[in-house]
Amino acid sequence: MSATSTPAPAKSSTLPRLLLILSATTGLVDAASVLGLGKVFTANMTGNVVFLGFAAAGTPGFKVLPSVLALVAFMVGAWGAGHLGRAHSARPLGRWLMWAALAEATLLWIAALIALGIDVAAQAPQAGVMAVIALTGFAMGLRNATVRQLKVPDLTTTVLTLTITGIAADHTGGRTPNFARRFGSVASIFLGAAIGALLLMHGGLALPLALAGALVLGATLLFLRDPAAATPREA
Repeated sequence: MSATSTPAPAKSSTLPRLLLILSATTGLVDAASVLGLGKVFTANMTGNVVFLGFAAAGTPGFKVLPSVLALVAFMVGAWGAGHLGRAHSARPLGRWLMWAALAEATLLWIAALIALGIDVAAQAPQAGVMAVIALTGFAMGLRNATVRQLKVPDLTTTVLTLTITGIAADHTGGRTPNFARRFGSVASIFLGAAIGALLLMHGGLALPLALAGALVLGATLLFLRDPAAATPREA
């Protein structure tokens, strides 16, 4: 078995639940970035590339620098997650995920602290805005690369295009395979985005970021109670 292999997702009853909670934090982070940082995604890189295209074409309200910074930070985070995963290739699954969660939550909480001094109404590339974009982009790159290594079907915690496609395209004989999981993924990101928008509008930019960090760490701590968390990754 290769160094990057992982235990089969079926061994864990709570891993899909953990990923559904992480999906909700994606909505929180993107609500904060799109609504509070000036039209830039830091979790959804597909949308971010589209925004970058708008900015490159000179569309009013879209800027090149924030989108490029988000992409670079995301890729650096993903690179770091790859190294973290390889370093934990023969260690318990829970230990690896806990280190990733600690790193992600810390980055999100630092971003939340910086966000306390950001004027959301200005929608301008302030130094604080750039810092929050870099921190959240790095955190979400770390998350996405970690989840990618888990290889849990229909739960990427970020990308929904293929999930929604599967709900419709795989519908046969009156049922859709993994429908509950797929629908849950869509609903989680929707709910996270809605809550994030409400928190930002009524409490400020820091709240959705702080909540996202708390959910990441709390959900991972709960996963540690699952027997699968103690299973070596090269099981």
